[in-house]
Parts: sequence; structure tokens; C-alpha cells
Amino acid sequence: MNTGSHVNPGSHVNPETGEERLKRWRLMLGGEGGADGTGVALEGDEARMDAALEKLYGTGGRDEARAKSGRRSAGLGDSAPSVARWLGDIRTYFPSTVVQVMQKDAIERLNLTRLLLEPEMLDAVEPDVHLVGTLLSLNQVMPDRARESARTVVRKVVQELEKRLAQRTRSAIGGALDRSARVLRPRRLADVDWERTIRVNLRHYLPDHRTLVPERLVGYGRRQQAVKRDVVLCIDQSGSMAASVVYASVFGAVLGSMRSLRTSLVVFDTAVVDLTDQLHDPVELLFGTQLGGGTDINRAIAYCQGLITRPNDSIFVLISDLYEGGVRAEMLQRVAALTAAGVQVIVLLALSDDGAPSYDHENAAALAALGVPAFACTPDAFPDLMAAAVERRDLKEWSERNL
Repeated sequence: MNTGSHVNPGSHVNPETGEERLKRWRLMLGGEGGADGTGVALEGDEARMDAALEKLYGTGGRDEARAKSGRRSAGLGDSAPSVARWLGDIRTYFPSTVVQVMQKDAIERLNLTRLLLEPEMLDAVEPDVHLVGTLLSLNQVMPDRARESARTVVRKVVQELEKRLAQRTRSAIGGALDRSARVLRPRRLADVDWERTIRVNLRHYLPDHRTLVPERLVGYGRRQQAVKRDVVLCIDQSGSMAASVVYASVFGAVLGSMRSLRTSLVVFDTAVVDLTDQLHDPVELLFGTQLGGGTDINRAIAYCQGLITRPNDSIFVLISDLYEGGVRAEMLQRVAALTAAGVQVIVLLALSDDGAPSYDHENAAALAALGVPAFACTPDAFPDLMAAAVERRDLKEWSERNL
């Protein structure tokens, strides 16, 4: 049975006694009348937890032998009300993190995508990033009566992400922008960039005294109101990148709110869509995406090249699994041209919490050979990554140390 990796039925059970441990096994294995071998009968909430698990994992999930015998099978019914009731049950008996996994499994295992178009089901779900990705993939076929419910779900997730990530992003990048503006006569001790000051004064080292006498101080420039960096986010909206699209759109809105940055956001599949004018509203921005379809990275990079007017002050972030359907040689040439012009190029294979992504290893290796490492990044690490890019640090070294 694979359910143990999906849910934790024991989260509501005291594991200290032998009987309670048997109940945990009973919940994991399923089976009525002791058929699972534990000899344990479930009652009350535990019986209702078992019923919720059985509806999702009954066939091919909790016990392969029972699945082959056909004795019991999974199923939530074919109507939105029955699924909504099940969703209500799992929210009652399982913690939020487990509910999100069970919802995702239900959509994948029982093909509930169609039912997500029903408002009553959307009102019952536990909003999360993966559900938002699924809803965005249905955007083009969503009836009007479900659209507002879908927007409510997306809005709730976006607000939670902004609450978690926005302040840290502004703080990390704002600090990096301040530090990146060097001045030669810092007025305050706190404004001295000691690393650079030591580096430019090494010739004044006094071996006998084992000290260095700085002839010139290098400091950080602060509180400048001008736009200091241009940021271009280029996001692959193929179906496998759903979670990355959600996170990147939220970050795009946060970056777009910073006056010291000029932020552009572009999404692509085989076509390229510039959504920069929607950065003020991340929910509207997400509904402007269209998950699925092919991939033409070369065309997207070509468009983004036209947005870059200050190469030495520009950061280009490509978020893609690098499965190229366009002209590969031209794609690599364009990346090489960007780096040669002075653009800080970042390639993220994923921007999500989903673990190791699937990606085109050959294209990733080709980019690395150009001096552009490709790596996955979690949302929590992205603010520090952007700060490192602002300060033009070695991103390969940064990724190896932090990721």
C-alpha cells in the first residue's frame, strides 16, 4: 500500500499503546472485519477517517491484494455534491497539509478535473498552489458560474503567498540594491563595505603590526530613488510548470511594486504573451496565463531581448524545464549574446517546493558551458537569489552553497 506516503492517519491517534499502533496500521491497510490482519475494529471518527481513505485509495491504493480481488473499490461518486461532502470530511479529520495531498491524489487518480468546474466543489476545497495550477489549466473552458468561485480560490492562495514572501523579498532585494551602489566617501561606519575596502587597500598591509591601514574607504550608496535594475521574468507556461507559474507570478507582482526595479513579466508556450501591464494584480495576472501546449524558448528569449535596453543593469530570469520545441541553436546563441552584453542571466528549472524537477539535461549542460548554471529554486530561497543577482555574485557558487 502506498497510502502511508500520502497521509498520516495516526496524526489523530496516540501511538504509545499497542492497540493504538494497530489502529494506525488498520487505517493504513484498510479492510473490513479484520481482513487486514490486525483484528482491530474502528469506531466513531476513526471509522469516518477510514471511509474517507477508502473512497480515495480503495483500489490499487491501500492494498494491492484487495484491489485484485475486486472486493472493494475506490470512488467518490460522479456528482459534485458527493465529492464536496468527501472534501468536507477530509478537512474535518485530517490536517491541512494532508488534505492538500489527498485533494491532489483525488484529481489525479479519480479524474475529478471536470467536477472542479462546479462552484459547490470549489467552495469545499482546501486552496493550495497545485489546485490553483489545475484551475488555471481549466481557465479556457470554465463556465461563468464557476469562474468567480475559482477566482476566490486563487485569490486566497495568492494572498497567503504574498503574506509569506513579499516582505522578505523587498527586504533582501532592497538591501542588495543599497549595497550594490558604491560610494567612495561613506559618512557612516555602517555604510562601509569592509570586504571591498580591504581588497583595494591590501598594499597597505603592515606585516610587523599584522594590520591594514586603509587609505581609501569604499561604501554602500543608499536611498537613491532612481530605477537601479531592470528585471525580466520569462516564464514557461507548459503544463508541467504549473506551480512555478503560480510562484513566479506572485514574485513578479512583488518585484513590480518596488520603485527601484523596472519589472517585466512574459509567459510563453509556442506563443509569447507580455503580461507586464497586469503586475499590479497577481490574480488577474494568473488568469492571463494559459497552462499547457508546446514550448518555444527561443522565441520567448528573442522577445525578451527587445525589452532589455540597459544590459549592465538588467537581470533576465528564465523559468523553464528547457524542453525546447523551437530552434535550440538559436536559443543558446541568444543566451550567449545576453551574457556577453552584460546581462545577469538566471535559468531556473523550477520555482516551487515540488522537489527535483524533470528537465532537459542536455540543454542545461549547454547553458552551464556558457557560464549560465541552471538549477531549481524554492520560493523561500528566491529572494536571496535575486539579491545575489543584484550584487552580481557568482550564481553557480551561490546555488551550490544555498540549494
